[in-house]
Amino acid sequence: MLDRDGYRPNVGIVLCNHRHEVFWGKRVHEHAWQFPQGGIKHGETPEQAMYRELHEEVGLEPCHVKILGRTRGWLRYEVPSQWIKREWRGSYRGQKQIWFLLRLVGRDCEVSLRASSKPEFDAWRWSDYWMPMDAVIEFKREVYQRALEELAPYLNRRPKGGARGRRGESSETAGALEPG
Repeated sequence: MLDRDGYRPNVGIVLCNHRHEVFWGKRVHEHAWQFPQGGIKHGETPEQAMYRELHEEVGLEPCHVKILGRTRGWLRYEVPSQWIKREWRGSYRGQKQIWFLLRLVGRDCEVSLRASSKPEFDAWRWSDYWMPMDAVIEFKREVYQRALEELAPYLNRRPKGGARGRRGESSETAGALEPG
């Protein structure tokens, strides 16, 4: 399902714990880290899609999380042409996303990356809210940064140093997504 401009409606999920650290999943068989996200199916609301994707990718149910906020509107990114399936070229441009900020009210042990038959992630970790975006695939970085900036007030989070630095990087968070 594409809109008239060639964007697929999608949801993104920033899941945080009680320390305001955020969940990052490592894509299966890749060295790319990302937030849970996925397409909105025909007839689904963004919130319904968010709960479905949360379960499929992270194994959590609605009772395990509390919605803290969401972006006001769609955030868009374009997918480079070499990443677009041949049959979609010419009509597909990228994704438009509504981002949700969730607080985990369950326990870490309730996270299950094998909740679906086709797992998206093979590892996960908690990282600083303002960690560097270097481990995120390049074409998604700007949308991730914009989503974090828009959702930060729900957690009273500000970029380190009070001003937006290079992707929020600080000496404390540099390399936060490197495998341990």
